[in-house]
Amino acid sequence: MDAMTATKPRQNWRGLWNISFGFFGIQIAFGLQNANVSRIFQSLGSDVGSLALLWIAGPVTGLLVQPVIGHFSDRTWGRFGRRRPYFLAGATLAALALFGMPNAGVLLVAALLLWMLDASINVSMEPFRAFVGDMVAPSQRTAGYAFQTAFIGAGAVIGSLAPFALAKLGVSNVAATGGIPDSVRYSFYLGGVAIFGAVLWTVLTTREYPPEQMAAFGDAGEGHRETPAVGGLPAVLTRAGLTLLGLGVVLIAAIHHWSLERDLYVLGGILTGAGALMLVATAMIRGDRDNALVQIMSDLVTMPDQMKRLALAQFFSWLALFILWIYTTPVVAQYVFHSTDTAAKAYNDGADWVGVLFSVYNGVAAVAAFVLPLLAKRIGAARTHIVCLLIGGASFASLLVIRDPQMLLLPMIGVGFAWASILTMPYVILASVLPPQKFGIYMGIFNFFIVLPQLVVATVMGAIIHAFFPKEPIWTMAVAAGVMMLAAAAMLLVRNETGTRRPAA
Repeated sequence: MDAMTATKPRQNWRGLWNISFGFFGIQIAFGLQNANVSRIFQSLGSDVGSLALLWIAGPVTGLLVQPVIGHFSDRTWGRFGRRRPYFLAGATLAALALFGMPNAGVLLVAALLLWMLDASINVSMEPFRAFVGDMVAPSQRTAGYAFQTAFIGAGAVIGSLAPFALAKLGVSNVAATGGIPDSVRYSFYLGGVAIFGAVLWTVLTTREYPPEQMAAFGDAGEGHRETPAVGGLPAVLTRAGLTLLGLGVVLIAAIHHWSLERDLYVLGGILTGAGALMLVATAMIRGDRDNALVQIMSDLVTMPDQMKRLALAQFFSWLALFILWIYTTPVVAQYVFHSTDTAAKAYNDGADWVGVLFSVYNGVAAVAAFVLPLLAKRIGAARTHIVCLLIGGASFASLLVIRDPQMLLLPMIGVGFAWASILTMPYVILASVLPPQKFGIYMGIFNFFIVLPQLVVATVMGAIIHAFFPKEPIWTMAVAAGVMMLAAAAMLLVRNETGTRRPAA
């Protein structure tokens, strides 16, 4: 077999396990964050309407971290490999943040540690997405991402359940006003050990293909459009930059003129900043075509058409997920456990029950990860994703009316199927259209459409709550149901593929 027709060897189950095991620890940390950070913020004095804004530092950093990490991980090769140095660095920093957050004592410090935690998880997580594409043959990518999804689900179960389980074992579940319960504190310590240990396992048990071997594998993405020639790229970047800059300026002017919520300035600033960076890249492109900023901005504006369609669906589906993670605790505590007092036992029981609910949907996702590929084989990845998103939307809608703690477990089953699909199907579709040498940067750019929804929720949702239902956070779940349905509608634009592309023999 010559270099032009070389194919990657198939991985056995142990190989697939080792490639994705680090995600198990990453998701324990992420599960702890999602289920408990709002609780920590409220315990330290935050009101419900300000919760989203306090989450904002992480996603702003993610917009910068993810494409940069993707760009450089595509080009890194050293003693420790291509992606693995980034896994380990991110895991180390995330572990430190997990040990620090429950000891913050002050709301501002807790928010800064959330920024550190979110950024560090992104440093580890983004290369893991590209790692599957690097290490498995195209015919195994669905299985590769299914393993990753299963570890995400299993890790999130442990992360979500940890405070509840420790409370059942006798660890204190309440604290004085302004304090963090020991059950939460010890859970975060567990998360710090877990993320470092699991990522270290993947680093020590896998060996990446060196650049010359990667070049020999004939599995370049289908349908990829090469970046326009230097002569055409400045025009594309200029149009995109001026558009984003104009939108940002108009939004900032509108906020000032109509005295809108100040949170929205963050969104206006991001649009303005992105537009300015594109214009800077335009000015730099003729002098230094290989500049990192030029490369990132060029790949952003010239991404494959299938990726653009997927990005729209990804944006709407993650809007729903961030609403779930940020607002489920105050919703369940207020409407099901009838308490808004963070020092009360009823509130903390409700917060613990949210951990149980999150563990259920993550547990369902861990199992569904191996069921959905069978459905995708019959009807295609895109149609499978549509079905799961519709189930997720209906599940969010049911949270508006259910008031029994046990009955809340039912919609979590539906959310679990949607979550499994969100973590698997877009990446299966995406990997088939991307060039392997740019998996890292394009996965980083695709993650924009995970981070941007968090920014929108953090800025817009807080304004909506203050303006329309300051004392009724339950209506956030209606918004979540609506945007999940929009995600399903957006997937109708994505080309459905029922077969798995196989490499040339």
